Amino acid sequence: MQTHLAADGKSLALKGVLVQILTGIGIIILTALFWSAYVIAVVFGVLSFIIPHSIFAYWVFRYAGATKNQEVARSLSQGMKIKLALTTLFFVIAFAQFGTHPLFLLGAYAITMVSQWAAMFFLRHSA
Repeated sequence: MQTHLAADGKSLALKGVLVQILTGIGIIILTALFWSAYVIAVVFGVLSFIIPHSIFAYWVFRYAGATKNQEVARSLSQGMKIKLALTTLFFVIAFAQFGTHPLFLLGAYAITMVSQWAAMFFLRHSA
């Protein structure tokens, strides 16, 4: 019986992305209720973490196993570059095209990022 070596990591990454999405939706709803002028900034903040990080997670878990160690290392490096470029692109678009409020954009980005860290900590210990 053959098992996929990265199955546990993929499952954990998927759960982390789902937590990010739920957290992002919650932040967007709270902002819409209390500070509606800043919703665009919060949406960009949430998306600027979720989309690049999801692509990074997919990119990293494409390969697994000792025989593919060079591909794994290359995927990690490429994934980090893609994540950095996409995050930068989201920030540039948010600031240049929409003139978003920096505190709300970066705050939403930070909250989404911390939710992912917390999810990884709790999901890893609950398994």
